[in-house]
Amino acid sequence: MADDIEPLILDLCEWVAREPRPYTEVMDAWRTSCPRLTVWEDAVDRRLVVRERVPDCGTVVSVTEAGRRLLEKNDRLPLG
Repeated sequence: MADDIEPLILDLCEWVAREPRPYTEVMDAWRTSCPRLTVWEDAVDRRLVVRERVPDCGTVVSVTEAGRRLLEKNDRLPLG
């Protein structure tokens, strides 16, 4: 199953790499109750994305260096 969600993990990392996202926005878009679709959990476990508390912004999700390397390896690193 892990190979089945790899494209979705790349989608999540690419979306977050464009700009840090509020945690609530990420959860609205990526959380699922399906135990077989663990995109968010896998990305966090693999340290591809990270949650950080930002003053005056709340909790923000951003892509990590490992996430950027994964995107670059797959030619999906957003320009900007």
